[in-house]
Amino acid sequence: MRPLPTGYLIRRVLMFVLTVWLGATMMFIIPRLAPGDPVAAMVSRMAAQSGYVENSAELIESWRKKFGLDQPVPVQYLRYLGNLATFNLGYSLTQFPVQVRDLIAQSLPWTVGLLSVATLLSFLLGNGIGALLGWQRTPSLVRRLLPVTLTFTSIPFFMLAILLIYVFAFGLKLFPVSGGYGRDVEAGLTWGFISSVVYHGTLPALAIVITSMGFWALGMRGMMITTAGEDYLILADAKGLRPGRVFWRYAVRNAMLPQVTGLALSLGGIVGGSTLVEYLFAYPGMGYLLYQGIVNQDYTLIQGICFILIVATALAVLVIDLVYPLLDPRITYHR
Repeated sequence: MRPLPTGYLIRRVLMFVLTVWLGATMMFIIPRLAPGDPVAAMVSRMAAQSGYVENSAELIESWRKKFGLDQPVPVQYLRYLGNLATFNLGYSLTQFPVQVRDLIAQSLPWTVGLLSVATLLSFLLGNGIGALLGWQRTPSLVRRLLPVTLTFTSIPFFMLAILLIYVFAFGLKLFPVSGGYGRDVEAGLTWGFISSVVYHGTLPALAIVITSMGFWALGMRGMMITTAGEDYLILADAKGLRPGRVFWRYAVRNAMLPQVTGLALSLGGIVGGSTLVEYLFAYPGMGYLLYQGIVNQDYTLIQGICFILIVATALAVLVIDLVYPLLDPRITYHR
């Protein structure tokens, strides 16, 4: 395989930078379209909790100056881009003086651990089911039973999450209702902590896997049907190769390419978390953190989370685009 052309590599990197810039700009504009002042709303919540906030007007003015909200919007925008270029995400408006990057650092491992496992399981199970459904030599009994596994695909994942909580948490009491690990467990790289994390993450992961693997299965089934009449499959059969080898090395391998692209996009988007599932289970991930930022009008927190999501997704697209020739030798970026 020849190396990538320098011109193509430069264009892809520039497209990556342009994508991140456009996404960051949108994240700057959208929160400011919401009505109200986030600093005034924060002081109002403080007053509601304590009953009274002394010198509230001076406090609002000083905090607006601290966060740069007293400056003109163009100045805020330039300062915002400069901070993002150095990954300085600023302070949280609602949890000052905690920095946004510290909040993200606490929540990101929970989301990456949960959604990466759930996405990979959904990808493997869904594509396996779709490949068997689209393969003409699949036994008829298996072909009849496999669609049963896709029954919950049409159900929104948050509705399935509510059902799982009701049945397995409240009803059978087999799993906890919420949280990332037990309250009596000390965080650390110990078997007790790891087993508690897996135990608490089982229901959220099941809600995501069960409802999402059907989309992988349907896509894989269509690609398997498309490749069924290709010349390389006819040649493999004519050579007398084992059915298992024809299935995996010839049919599945070639049908998987669009699915790999979808997997890259999914893995790039996991840092944003699954907001509704994490909210329902009170799971301490990025989705739950984003929900708190939206409810509390925390501009800097919303911008920080969305910026990480934009960079991760754009980077995933860039990487999969560059490694595609490794997956399929027929693909080349040379003229």
